[in-house]
Amino acid sequence: MNFGNTNNKLKIVLSVGDESGVGPEIILKALCSSEIEENIDFILVGSKKNLQNNYLRLRSLGLENLANPNDLQIHDVEFSPINDESKLSYGNSSFYYLKKAIEIVKKTPNSALVTGPICKKSWTLAGHNFSGQTEVLAKACGVKNVGMLFTAKSPITGWRFNTLLATTHIALCEIPKKLNAQLIHKKLDLLREFCSTYVENPTLKVAGLNPHAGEEGILGNEEINWLNNAVITWNEKNKNVRLFGPLSPDSCWNSSAKAWREINVEKHDGILAMYHDQGLIPMKVIALNYSVNTTIGLPFIRTSPDHGTGFDIAGKGIAQCQSMVEAIKTAIEMTKNSRLFNTH
Repeated sequence: MNFGNTNNKLKIVLSVGDESGVGPEIILKALCSSEIEENIDFILVGSKKNLQNNYLRLRSLGLENLANPNDLQIHDVEFSPINDESKLSYGNSSFYYLKKAIEIVKKTPNSALVTGPICKKSWTLAGHNFSGQTEVLAKACGVKNVGMLFTAKSPITGWRFNTLLATTHIALCEIPKKLNAQLIHKKLDLLREFCSTYVENPTLKVAGLNPHAGEEGILGNEEINWLNNAVITWNEKNKNVRLFGPLSPDSCWNSSAKAWREINVEKHDGILAMYHDQGLIPMKVIALNYSVNTTIGLPFIRTSPDHGTGFDIAGKGIAQCQSMVEAIKTAIEMTKNSRLFNTH
């Protein structure tokens, strides 16, 4: 791997996230993976001292396949502790690592962003009132229609499994209030555009909000009141897309599980889920450690592992790095396939 700054190379800017979690460990492990192609520049944004300390700790535990921070290009950002409250301090630093990483990507040609896991509670303690990194990215880029999409490439079949969330980090009771036809149309636009980079005429599915997609109003009225019509009217304007739904959520992802495992089955290209857990539970169960979080609709590619900070196992040397490896691989693949390449 190369860590220089040659202009014609693809560059991955890597925000380390919350350094009291597994972020530093999975990054140092992932950067040594044979699955990541060569000729990529990596720019890490975080504390060089923290990365060095993590490296030495992991080496003392017997781990050898690690990137040495002394060999990495690191945009070193150091913060003084805030009132000796480590959770608050780590939240504050991880927020500004992300902000700096976004700044670097926006002014660096041929670059993509990969973000390490953060703790939303720590952000709140530090006074950064965002529900997640997706919302910070949208604001920093001045983009309103962004999407939290989870994607995974099956190591068995090579099929790419995509689930987009109509709503993201909000309380369950708030979901019906946020959903409407206009939002569904915007998210389907994003999903169509994303899937069209891989296939010319994508096949998409929409999950219902209620059990059995409302059972014709018996189990909920959202489908018959507006969601059914929203799907129909969008498809009328996008006839090159095969669109199914709203489908019963408990069976919507059955075909995904089959396509993940079997080659000669009919495959779909993307599913629109109505809310976070509806889409994330089947995604993580089916794809396991191969699932990647990506924000679509930005002026650059951004990916992230689909797991959290793992505070309970941080520093023990046992964190799996496959999702971070997949996040890096996906960022590389998407940037090379994207019309955004060479545009910033």
